[in-house]
Amino acid sequence: MIYPIVVYGSPVLRGENKNIDATYPELPKLIDDMFATMSAAEGVGLAAPQIGKSIRLFVIDATPWSDDEPELADFRRAFINPEIYWRDEEEVWYNEGCLSLPGIHEDVSRPASVRMRWLDENFAPHDDIFSGRAARIVQHEYDHLEGEVFTDRLAPLRRTLLKSKLVGMTKGKFRAAYRTK
Repeated sequence: MIYPIVVYGSPVLRGENKNIDATYPELPKLIDDMFATMSAAEGVGLAAPQIGKSIRLFVIDATPWSDDEPELADFRRAFINPEIYWRDEEEVWYNEGCLSLPGIHEDVSRPASVRMRWLDENFAPHDDIFSGRAARIVQHEYDHLEGEVFTDRLAPLRRTLLKSKLVGMTKGKFRAAYRTK
């Protein structure tokens, strides 16, 4: 099933997201559907709140970027109940976009590396350090689970300049090449 993507302004993008366990209903199907939804929208990451689910789950498939960055060739994973518990002091800038904010792309500063623990789709525990683009994607999706979007990380002046676009988005004034809600 391809889910519609929740767009900026929806309360689910700012809400609290709950940890889940292996009894979560139809979790394997949900994860498969999230990968399918992300792929159909030509994204590399998708968090559960972006499809209206208030749970701590996101999926990443950065393999389309592996031509430019070979280390991303096998970077396709589900992250359940993730926790970033270390952030590098070095920050790097990168131009980000988001399926929930169609048409908006801005330079965002984030830690160059992060350390995170999470459970995979089989509820096996993992703990790893992510760097480069992998760190960027992980942090972006993790923010969704914390009720944040990438524009929250912009300087106040830049957010002010985007205000009319963001307000318009809440009123349905945007274009997306994928289903939205």
